[in-house]
Amino acid sequence: MTTTTVRPEARPAPAGAHDGADRVDVAALENLLLGQYAQLRREARAITADPDFQKVEGMPMAEHRERVLHQLRRLEAEHDVLRAFPTRLGGADDHGGSLARFEELVAADPSLQIKAGVQWGLFASAILHLGTEHHHDTFLPGAMHLDVPGAFAMTETGHGSDVASIGTTAEYDADAQEFVLHTPFRGAWKDYLGNAAVHGTAAVVFAQLVTAAPGQPRVNHGVHAFYVPLRDPSTHEFLPGIGGEDDGVKGGLNGIDNGRLHFDHVRVPRTNLLNRYGDVAPDGTYSSPIASPGRRFFTMLGTLVQGRVSLDGAAVNASKIALAIAVTYANQRRQFAGGGSDEVTLLDYGQHQRRLLPLVAETYAATFAHEELLAAFDDVFSGRGDTPEGREDLETLAASLKPTSTWGALRTIQTAREACGGQGFLAENRLTGLHADMDVYVTFEGDNTVLYQLVAKRLLADYAKSLKDVQADKGDMARFVAERVADVALHRTPLVRAVQALGDLGDARRSVGQLRDEQTQRDLLTDRVEAKVAQVAQALAPARRMSPDKAAALFNAHQHELIEAARAHAERVQWEAFTRGLARVEDPGTRQVLTWLRDLFGLTLIERDLAWYLVNGRLSAGRARTVTSYIERLLARLRPHAQDLVDAFGYGQEHLRAPISSGVEHERQEEARTYYRAQRASGDAPIPEKHAKG
Repeated sequence: MTTTTVRPEARPAPAGAHDGADRVDVAALENLLLGQYAQLRREARAITADPDFQKVEGMPMAEHRERVLHQLRRLEAEHDVLRAFPTRLGGADDHGGSLARFEELVAADPSLQIKAGVQWGLFASAILHLGTEHHHDTFLPGAMHLDVPGAFAMTETGHGSDVASIGTTAEYDADAQEFVLHTPFRGAWKDYLGNAAVHGTAAVVFAQLVTAAPGQPRVNHGVHAFYVPLRDPSTHEFLPGIGGEDDGVKGGLNGIDNGRLHFDHVRVPRTNLLNRYGDVAPDGTYSSPIASPGRRFFTMLGTLVQGRVSLDGAAVNASKIALAIAVTYANQRRQFAGGGSDEVTLLDYGQHQRRLLPLVAETYAATFAHEELLAAFDDVFSGRGDTPEGREDLETLAASLKPTSTWGALRTIQTAREACGGQGFLAENRLTGLHADMDVYVTFEGDNTVLYQLVAKRLLADYAKSLKDVQADKGDMARFVAERVADVALHRTPLVRAVQALGDLGDARRSVGQLRDEQTQRDLLTDRVEAKVAQVAQALAPARRMSPDKAAALFNAHQHELIEAARAHAERVQWEAFTRGLARVEDPGTRQVLTWLRDLFGLTLIERDLAWYLVNGRLSAGRARTVTSYIERLLARLRPHAQDLVDAFGYGQEHLRAPISSGVEHERQEEARTYYRAQRASGDAPIPEKHAKG
């Protein structure tokens, strides 16, 4: 049985709010937010409405693990979970649609979403994308149909993000035509692996491939992937030479049996090498279609980008759930008398609006950005846009958005928890458990800080290319340098600030008019990215003439600026995606409300980095002050539409499952108001002491 969220009673618009002529078409907005895979998302949400798929808060770890495995088996048996796989094996070759369904599972239980990702998005996908037809026919059916629960054994205790430096080796024995996998020291144990502690009977293991062709020295060809059986399927005991440990209780996601693995000269057949990008002949001769070891390594890892794409989507969905709970509660909970007989609804307080509404705006931006990431992913993996440039762009976009949305989700869930007071701390209201489960999203599938560094390196490479593109013509180069010098000189003097002040003529309305202009926001956000990239590029320019050690030290000294440039880029990407999404809205009222919401997002980004804009002369002090004042005006305009905006996320109470979002609080408040009204009407209400003394 499911229940429906009770909407708060209609209230007059707060002082300073819009007159209410603009209304949100909630159903149409929900369709827009669901995106191109709307029907698949709805089907997935129907699954998450089934109590058998939902997390039971406080369940012991062992029971939780078995429950999630049971859920996984039901998914495979009853629901469409194989869309990403080849049609000849029962799939649909639908990569984007597959991810859209999987990321919706976070509403049921994040452990289910991640364990499904381990089985089909990592273990089976590694076989699909790194293997060849032999592996597809031999190993993929068992992985797809969960006959072989599998682990994705890449990360090691001593090496997480630095995959190229992992210690596990796979040395080829030409006489036996086998690879010998070995863990040479404790730090090389595979760690944090889903399915490794209990359920997994095989793994895709990443190791340094070492060969010795006839008459040649031993050569390390870098990291490659191998299909390795782990346990006897009947007894579930480790096979000879394989050992492991249970990672035990974690900060969250305890429905997943994370564990460690190590190998003591474990032998697998030569054909167990997943050899799409590198193969070893029977005599030990190594070959690869990609000559460069570095490019080969990044190409192999790039095939697994879907993990980052799905985490971006799941994090956005978690933010939606938290905000739907918090805004609904804030529209019903009352606290403190506001000068009248009734207490004031929480969301009528300015600070409460300040806490929640910018996060609603950010979540809308992240939603539109994720939809574009999903489209780019499907374009590449379907083959339509599978070019080296297309893959590089996809990897950069995923590395931009995954950190932004996962950090954003943690911030959003924590703020929602605090905004719900003590009720938010109760496990039954989902927010503490959701925060705990989402915590590690900022770490796995690429540590967020490391991913931002990858983005920054791409931005620097693009900046360097822009310099090379003008070097062919000395006149163009001179003009380019002159423009750069002029730009620096212009913004390091009071000239820009003086021009802004003169243009505003002391009238805040002129300044606000500029700030709410779409092109002005775009220019401010774009300039922030370009200037930060140019500044760090100039700081790192001497590295070309330094020794490797000194160049690394210089890079390290400017690491923070690199990360901030990447963050600015990712936020600008989200703002642009929001703006493109806004352009698709046909209903005038909805378009007006979403324009205010987009402006709130853009100006919140500017306000958050206001010191940079002031120090670098991009805003005058007067115009900087109007950023905050206009944000306050937008909050008042958006307040009457807050419930519509979170209802458009499309999650019912069967998905939120928080009593405080079910209408119970509304009933409590109405009971209290009825009681006090009756007391006042009957004359039985006691007189306050301060009045009695008068």
